[in-house]
Amino acid sequence: MNECYYDKRMDFFYNRTKTDTADEWTGPQLIGVLCFGTFFCLFIFISNSLVIAAVVKNKRFHFPFYYLLANLAAADFFAGIAYVFLMFNTGPVSKTLTVNRWFLRQGLLDTSLTASLVNLLVIAVERHMSIMRMKIHSNLTKKRVTFLIISIWAIAIFMGAVPTLGWNCLCDITVCSSLAPIYSRSYLVFWSVLNLVVFFIMVVVYIRIYMYVQRKTNVLSSHTSGSISRRRTPVKLMKTVMTVLGAFVVCWTPGLVVLLLDGLNCTDCGIQHVKRWFLLLALLNSVMNPIIYSYKDDEMWATMKRMICCSSEDRSQERRSSRIPSTVLCRSTDISGHYIEDGIIQGTICGKGDLGDKGNS
Repeated sequence: MNECYYDKRMDFFYNRTKTDTADEWTGPQLIGVLCFGTFFCLFIFISNSLVIAAVVKNKRFHFPFYYLLANLAAADFFAGIAYVFLMFNTGPVSKTLTVNRWFLRQGLLDTSLTASLVNLLVIAVERHMSIMRMKIHSNLTKKRVTFLIISIWAIAIFMGAVPTLGWNCLCDITVCSSLAPIYSRSYLVFWSVLNLVVFFIMVVVYIRIYMYVQRKTNVLSSHTSGSISRRRTPVKLMKTVMTVLGAFVVCWTPGLVVLLLDGLNCTDCGIQHVKRWFLLLALLNSVMNPIIYSYKDDEMWATMKRMICCSSEDRSQERRSSRIPSTVLCRSTDISGHYIEDGIIQGTICGKGDLGDKGNS
């Protein structure tokens, strides 16, 4: 019977696989990586929170597509948490980790990737349902969308926990990988091939849907007198989704290819020298998505801008009113009327985006 090594620390596995963990992550270089990672993680938290809040606040976003888009932002937010945990448990610290803590570190990353991937797949299904009926949004009910979102996270958590549940090399260290020293090479092959196949399927599906939309839009435009902007809306939504998918594939494919090479035990591929850069590339994906949402969707950008504007105006009004003694406010109704009028003006300025949006819709 093979001996199991559940009680060993990670230095045992790193030394056995000859994985460098400390030499390149010390001194100024480590500080630079931590500062870089901290900045982008903060951006991930703030920007994706704004996307989720925009979907909740704006009633125009209360449709299945945008609920799923908000869930994708939640997956990116979760990815930020995974990267923060990784930053403080990498480099020289890696060798001091217990097996369970290392499993948690990698499980968080795997869960965030799976949540984003499955969410994009569900969005593809939602787009297919709506586009084939030439509708802007599908007829999915809120209950079904809620069930889909819960299912997405259930699948993501399960896939992130698969190595912990037994598909590892703790009882057969001869099959351990070099990039993930307690992951079985067969698991890395399964994981990377599965994700790459799903990438390919989604790209093909989205290309077919986009071509269908373009063809139908061109045909209908010459026979209908409906709003041009309304006819272009499905195309705009598809462009947004395809841009998000394209960024996802570009950012994650190199890392998955490296994992596949490691799973195939390619010792001459130099994967140790590029793994960190591909991990940073994957981090950039969670940074790019909120930028894509706001750049490709005018309504999303306008809603986010209004929230930031109104929040700053409210804070400024609170600071200004806190400086005015209550006795002064009570002395003259003219003065109080002035501040009420000032508040109305501020509200008008802050709500200009609403008027602009209504005029453009």
